[in-house]
Amino acid sequence: MKYSAQESSRLEFKSIIPASAKIIKTVIGFCNAKGGKLVIGVKNDGTIEGISEDDAHQAMEWLDQAIYEACTPPILPLIYQQRINGKVLLIIEVSSGTNKPYYQKSLALSEGTFIRLGRSTVKADADIIEELKWQSRGISYDQLPLYHTTIEDLDSSKIQYFLDHRRNGITSPLTEDVLRSYEIIKKEHATDYATTAGMLLFGKSPQQFLSEAYLLCCHFSDFKDRQAIASRTCKGTLFEQFDESFDFIMQRINKSFKIEKRKREEHWEIPPIAIREVLMNAILHRNYHINAPIKISIYSDRIEFFSPGGLPGPIDTSELESGITYVRNTSIAKILWEAQYIEKMGSGFITLFKSYRKEGLLPPEVIEGTNFVKCMLPRIHSDAIKEEIDALILNLFKISDEISRAEIIRELNIPRTSAGRALNKLIESGKLARHGKGPTTKYRCIAN
Repeated sequence: MKYSAQESSRLEFKSIIPASAKIIKTVIGFCNAKGGKLVIGVKNDGTIEGISEDDAHQAMEWLDQAIYEACTPPILPLIYQQRINGKVLLIIEVSSGTNKPYYQKSLALSEGTFIRLGRSTVKADADIIEELKWQSRGISYDQLPLYHTTIEDLDSSKIQYFLDHRRNGITSPLTEDVLRSYEIIKKEHATDYATTAGMLLFGKSPQQFLSEAYLLCCHFSDFKDRQAIASRTCKGTLFEQFDESFDFIMQRINKSFKIEKRKREEHWEIPPIAIREVLMNAILHRNYHINAPIKISIYSDRIEFFSPGGLPGPIDTSELESGITYVRNTSIAKILWEAQYIEKMGSGFITLFKSYRKEGLLPPEVIEGTNFVKCMLPRIHSDAIKEEIDALILNLFKISDEISRAEIIRELNIPRTSAGRALNKLIESGKLARHGKGPTTKYRCIAN
């Protein structure tokens, strides 16, 4: 019998009771992220095996105290048994913590802070630890003052233009009270400073103070190499970065024309609204505390958007179409919405996936890594490109008898979904055979 849910960022299976150190690491990861459950007595594939009732009772006697004493701030988990079809499961459940970061005392803050990333628990780096601190204090990084700035570093004409063209249609003069209400400036010790949001949205020279807060766009010649045809570094305010990078992308994707009721209509290979939503999400939700630009890479088979910082708030990549939204940069979000660059909060990924389904395209892929999010938008594949991928995969077997999917992705620089489709096709056609299961799966070429 299978467990009713699958492993995720909030659910982990163990077939036997692990060592206390592993349990503590997982519990800390849950508490620093979205909360979650560790279910003991279930195999990785979801098969319920159960554990002995004596083992469950003994574990319940020491786990509470072990977790409490090992973690700081203290974590108080809910530990209980669940019986399914006569088999005993031990469940350790924790909520998302309100006093982050949580860490293992014996390892100290820098080495003992863990977070959940997909189905894994990983050590948090310094940037993640810093963001966890802001979360616990209810602080948004974009509202923090930049102490080496003054009001004079803001462009008053850009701010006034925004105030004259807001969504509500109401205009207002530029005053210090207005600037403070939008968190564009912040006063500390009788001195006014520009905030991160104020500089990014209305700065005269934003990159003078936030050097890596820009977009890097590259167009590559093929899907399997990294020879750039064209590139552009998009700097300036976030409004300017968005407009320039959007134009760069649109100039490099294909469009066709068709006649409908005596009118000529354009048809893009990727819906422009999908590009707009992914680009705006990258700008809106990136972690501006991380010194790295947003990177956009255009290949013949896909467009990749790489944004520093994980997904904000307790949401998993499997829930992107739920309409739930968490905002990392609250002041930036408010101004972008009033400037009509955002239509509805939480609708971005819904619009993205809906537009792809409407066009019958392969679905976008969103990957959350350690402090980054990558979104891949497939382009329309021609039969020639598909055949070329198949040929390149088969060519790899000239130098190795067995190859994993990860090796194919790395060698050919293609998305995981493209590699998976090509491998399934080659297996169905009798050209490859699959051996092993899970991470150990290998592929072998079948001689003609």
